Amino acid sequence: MNSLLITAITAALKAGKEILSIYDDPASDFEIEQKADHSPLTLADRKSNQIIMDYLNTTPYPVISEENKEVDFDIRRHWPVVWIVDPLDGTKEFIKRNGEFTVNIALVEEGVPTLGVIYIPVKQVLYYGTPTGGAYRIDNLAFTPEIRFEELEKRAVALPEKRENPAYIVVASRSHTTPETEAFIQQLRQTHEHVELTSIGSSIKICLVAEGKADIYPRFAPTMEWDTAAGHAITKAAGKEVYQTNGKTPLRYNKENLLNPWFIVK
Repeated sequence: MNSLLITAITAALKAGKEILSIYDDPASDFEIEQKADHSPLTLADRKSNQIIMDYLNTTPYPVISEENKEVDFDIRRHWPVVWIVDPLDGTKEFIKRNGEFTVNIALVEEGVPTLGVIYIPVKQVLYYGTPTGGAYRIDNLAFTPEIRFEELEKRAVALPEKRENPAYIVVASRSHTTPETEAFIQQLRQTHEHVELTSIGSSIKICLVAEGKADIYPRFAPTMEWDTAAGHAITKAAGKEVYQTNGKTPLRYNKENLLNPWFIVK
């Protein structure tokens, strides 16, 4: 598992470096295109995806990526182990230049995420987790050609961390608020004395719950498997879970339809 984890971490860091080179170029227009679902696609998405594919193609497992052509389920159903990748999660935030975007890489076994890596390029913050190894955050981490797991372990902070703020903290999407989400938050206000709301983009929301900076992330709006798989693995490794809205059934992956049901991270 450590070799796969290092491969995923190295891929995420190198992809993050490439994304930043485009993001930090004041002359760049990001070469924005519109995909079939009307979501934006940029040069950074495409270049990040190619870097990650180059790394993951050295492993024995196939890849499901947001930016690859979707493989028919008749083929995917025979993939017991698969990578699920979002090479630039939060493209809208990237275009807004607010820094709230990530690189997401997950390994899924029999529908369950068992390895997750999330990198925030602007902050140079890495999150990673496995069921047996636990969940961790590393600050101020940039790409280098030779990354040693032993060195990463020395810098890693175990998650979740203790929090001083006694409030019940809800994290929600910055760009995808819905009436259902707002109604759910209002219900929380009826059962918790002091509720604080934080809005932020991309899979950073899941990371905030995993590290203990937030208590819950309700998502009553469409997401795809690549939006959540890496964060789900990290959350599980931190002793938490990503449930469907019934609060009992965890999300599953490599389904026939790659669209997620609504969910709650807690």
